[in-house]
Amino acid sequence: MSQRKTERQLNLVICLLATRRFLTAQEIRAIVPGYAEAESDAAFKRMFERDKKELRDSGIPVETGGGDVWSDEEGYRISRADYDLPPIELRPDEAAVLGLAARAWRHAALGEAAANALLKLRAAGVPVDGAAAPDITPVLGTDEPAFLPIWQAVRDHRPVAFDYRKPDQSLSRREVEPWGVVNLRGRWYVAGFDRGRGERRVFRLGRIVGDVRVLTSGPPVRVPEDVDVRSVVRGQRAEPEQIAAVRVRADSAHVLRRGARRIVPGAHSVTAPGWDLVEYPYADLSELVGEVAQFGDRVVVESPPEARAAVRDHLRAVAERAPGAEAPDEPEARHTPAPAARRAAASAEQLRRLLMLVPYALSHDVRVSEVAEHFGLSERQVLKDLGLLWMCGLPGYTPGDLIEVDLDAAESTGEIIIGNAETLATPLRLTADEAASLIVGVDLLAEIAGAAHSDALKSVGEKLRAAAGVGVDRLTAAVDVRIELSDEVRALQRRAEEALRGGHRVHLRYLAGYDDEVTERDVDPMRLVVLDGQPFLEGWCRLRGAVRMFRLDRVLDLTVLPVAAEVPAHADPRDLRAGVLQFSADDAFVTLELGPGARWVAEEYVCSGLRELPGNRLRATLRTPAPAWARRLALRLGPHGRVVAPRDLAEGVRAEAARALSGYAGE
Repeated sequence: MSQRKTERQLNLVICLLATRRFLTAQEIRAIVPGYAEAESDAAFKRMFERDKKELRDSGIPVETGGGDVWSDEEGYRISRADYDLPPIELRPDEAAVLGLAARAWRHAALGEAAANALLKLRAAGVPVDGAAAPDITPVLGTDEPAFLPIWQAVRDHRPVAFDYRKPDQSLSRREVEPWGVVNLRGRWYVAGFDRGRGERRVFRLGRIVGDVRVLTSGPPVRVPEDVDVRSVVRGQRAEPEQIAAVRVRADSAHVLRRGARRIVPGAHSVTAPGWDLVEYPYADLSELVGEVAQFGDRVVVESPPEARAAVRDHLRAVAERAPGAEAPDEPEARHTPAPAARRAAASAEQLRRLLMLVPYALSHDVRVSEVAEHFGLSERQVLKDLGLLWMCGLPGYTPGDLIEVDLDAAESTGEIIIGNAETLATPLRLTADEAASLIVGVDLLAEIAGAAHSDALKSVGEKLRAAAGVGVDRLTAAVDVRIELSDEVRALQRRAEEALRGGHRVHLRYLAGYDDEVTERDVDPMRLVVLDGQPFLEGWCRLRGAVRMFRLDRVLDLTVLPVAAEVPAHADPRDLRAGVLQFSADDAFVTLELGPGARWVAEEYVCSGLRELPGNRLRATLRTPAPAWARRLALRLGPHGRVVAPRDLAEGVRAEAARALSGYAGE
């Protein structure tokens, strides 16, 4: 059924492109093969209405207008001006920008849209360089299942309804008129009008529970003219309002030191390392307590009194907690990623493939294996597509009207030879999703030092908008993925890019997040990466003898050395489809029991096992190469979470909390 449907719809597209006048439904029924299968007028009408909708959903502009001059019956056609992709001329630097922009979505929700956009542009003769600047990699993550339906609702001006878990873990039903989506510090948010609350609100997509329902009835969403979506999302951020005086042991708690307003060095000696006084800004007392408690006896809060008392109570709750029952070994309990958004029907996908394949094959030497790789298909399926194409053509459907496909060549040598297909020789105009994915990627490139010249970024964005037509400006204005970097991190990014371009080794003083220690590293740069809102330098680490990724906000100093970088031939860049975190057989598994106030752990970290417990609690299993990091996490959670397994780690957490309490003795 799917093959016949695709054949019918492709013949319908060719028919409506070839006609110079509007054709009535009855004329189409008589001309286009497949509609004769309808057993009644009502069955034909249902079939034809579904076909029109699916064609329009695929970006094919089926136009309605005057049909038969002797009747009032409306007719249909596809205007060439609305169907054909307009000519686009790109300079070499603009082509490189476009290839990089598409790469940003390679492992994310709009990866298919970006890849299809490049294929259409190549078919139109645009020299898009998909392999340009391999040493710079922008990566957008869209792990949240809610992303695609929210994106589509913003695109189509439709309200949505969903269940939302607030930070206090309460669950409520929301009906929202979405204005736009924003990626801020690696997380996606939607801003809009909350109908239930009667005011503008911001929702983190990772806290949407279950399916998002797009509401198709009622008037379309109207975005207020004075609304800047990014400003609405940023307005939710709390600014530091208080300063805590914190004593920090020498050469420890480096994260606190990085965020300090001022550090007053104490007296130190080789045999007796002393303490420094750190003035640390904070807005939320509970967050301050966790940030301080994770460092155990290496940090003591001096003031204000309420902060000192809160940390003391937090540590006491951990130290005096009775050991709990150890979690059973459950290797089968692994986190199952949320299902991806439902893909379009197979026939609609096949139709889009063929409408891209024909113009591409007519203008390029293309092979079955290349098409299979691009679309993620088997070569057998590509041959089936070509066989279907061979059955389609202009009305009349005689051998001289049908598309010519050399199936023998495709089967024997893999070469795709197509002829008599001038009606489909021009690629279809970019859809809103395809154009927006590239434009948003271009905007992200502006945040990467050295990725492209600002003139190229601006001009390629303008050319894409012109090629995409009406509606794309509004959609791209409603999506923002710019990352926020301090001046210090941007300076490091520029120096790293300078070393990368010049082929030089760099020396880093690097704060290792797992171990809370500063190390000295000589690194041969391989590429710059922006992932989850954070910039990274990937390179061959000579200290570890392996490829490593270094977060630039944890680089304390970067020096470009007058030494040529020498990356071993066997050193390959990391596969970033699963993110920065790389697992190994030596990792430790840590099982935590999380109360309502600690469920955020499952949002922040990759869990290999998750299980709901009574009382809105959650049992989560994490894997880590550094159990010491898990101990700090448990200290940070305090009474809101506990280590269940392994038992020796749980006992170590309680012992360290008891030692930390000595800094608050007598209180």
